Amino acid sequence: MIENIYLMREVFLMNLENKKWKEFNFTDIFDIKGGYYNKKPKLEKNGNIPFIGAVDNSNGITEFYSIENIDDSSKTGNGNNHTIDKKIFKGNCICVTNNGSVGYAYYQLQYFTCSHDVNPLYLKNYILSKDLAMFIIGSIEKQRVCFQYSRKWRPKRMVKSKILLPVNKDDEPDYKYMEEYTKSKINAKKEEYKRYAQKKLDELVYEEVEPLENKEWKEYFVTDIFDVIKRGKRLTKSNQENGNMPYISSTGSNNGIDNFIGNNKDVRIFNNCLTIANSGSVGSSFYHPYAFIGSDHVTGLKKDCMSEYEYMFISTLTNRFSEKYNFNREINDSRISREKILLPMDENEKPDHGYMKQYMINMIHRKLTQYLKYSKN
Repeated sequence: MIENIYLMREVFLMNLENKKWKEFNFTDIFDIKGGYYNKKPKLEKNGNIPFIGAVDNSNGITEFYSIENIDDSSKTGNGNNHTIDKKIFKGNCICVTNNGSVGYAYYQLQYFTCSHDVNPLYLKNYILSKDLAMFIIGSIEKQRVCFQYSRKWRPKRMVKSKILLPVNKDDEPDYKYMEEYTKSKINAKKEEYKRYAQKKLDELVYEEVEPLENKEWKEYFVTDIFDVIKRGKRLTKSNQENGNMPYISSTGSNNGIDNFIGNNKDVRIFNNCLTIANSGSVGSSFYHPYAFIGSDHVTGLKKDCMSEYEYMFISTLTNRFSEKYNFNREINDSRISREKILLPMDENEKPDHGYMKQYMINMIHRKLTQYLKYSKN
């Protein structure tokens, strides 16, 4: 029944390509503010006010600060200080990066502070909702190709920018349509994921295992755990072709996926294995149940008889290599061959693969059960 309602809503909503669109000046749509800090306040552990910076992840949040720290910290770290109202911005707005990772946009619900590399935008003549913000962000980020580090999107340039939006019969931004369109897409995706979660849950068999702290552990060389340890192959950005194959590099996010490419010559293809970043975000480790092309910045670890659940268990441990390596001390072939992993062992002092597998099955089972229960409320 619910799925039918969402389907009817999708039919009711005119497709984007059939909707009339119009170009608007940014200044007609937004009240454009300039960010504040040239230099971040001092780091602290217990802050609760998000700091928005010029990054391409984590909804723009790079740190959290206390109101006292923000109040004490000047724009440049020294010199004249400003009052707190110049540093704290109201929420329910869209923050756009104007430098660094230029052209990324994030919806901020609550109060925040930010770098001067961020432009907070407040919608005029309509109350901004998260659903509406998500639609508008898509249009804003289309302009990312126009800017880069050497061509910043500072407020002075943004006031001259334009944005393309769907319009109503009066040729005004059709905010109601944008909200409903986003809501229908999100709800459809939620229903799709709920079906997947239930199907996955039905496949998993929960069996009690002893807690991690009660299990005997032992160190094993990486070379004793995996049959194949192979580094990827260098492929420069300029030589990457458009395609659908995941390209895994040294990024610490998005499961290591840096791009989707179509190269099939002079590349190294992996499948169903772990990767460890040996440079960049050194030590970042991810499991890949799919075929992918590996860059020379990652090393693939594979054992033919290993299940996805064992790979996931071990990836949390190989990820800890990041604690002993950094940009100046990379994980080369020689170093990884000497690395050890601490794993639960069986009665024969061998890695207890059965335990690791069941432990991860149980964890996924619990999380899916929690999600499905939450989604019903």
